[in-house]
Amino acid sequence: MRLWRLPCVPVIALVTVLVLAGCQTTPSTLPAAEPRPATECRWPVGDRAVQPLVRAAVDALEAEGFLIRHTDLALGLVSAERTRILPGYGDRYDGWDRRGMFGGIGIGGGRGGVSSGVMIGFGGVGSLTRDATQLERVSLLAGDGEVRVSRDIQVIDWRGELADARSASTADFCQRLRGAIEAGGAR
Repeated sequence: MRLWRLPCVPVIALVTVLVLAGCQTTPSTLPAAEPRPATECRWPVGDRAVQPLVRAAVDALEAEGFLIRHTDLALGLVSAERTRILPGYGDRYDGWDRRGMFGGIGIGGGRGGVSSGVMIGFGGVGSLTRDATQLERVSLLAGDGEVRVSRDIQVIDWRGELADARSASTADFCQRLRGAIEAGGAR
């Protein structure tokens, strides 16, 4: 009978993989909006019909500068968004290709030599085109005897990457929107 020797390293690695694979579990809770929406973002419909309320919500959101993306009168749904440029936001976090406004001076070396150079010109133009964009989305749902509003804000940098995202269903925004809806529905 011949004795076969197995190297220990592959056996230990296999056992480790099997043990770690058993440790994977599903999350105990689903993701939730942070911060939580304000209680002012939910209010009762009362005796008002849903269709006039949705029309008043469309008018109120357009008056705030939102572009209406979708409405459904049967569901009582309004989806809107607005964008704005955030000047200088990209420069705060982005160190890519920084130069002075009118050029730069460089001294460096590599491969045993020393080099120097001067750049003359208007080098600051890039920062003017590297502004981030803030995307604000609002959804309003009027049904089941209440109105619910959700709002989120995303900041997208000049490269198209998501720099910040948060729930923005604040009491101030929802109170202002509710007042505008109720004032518009009274007309």
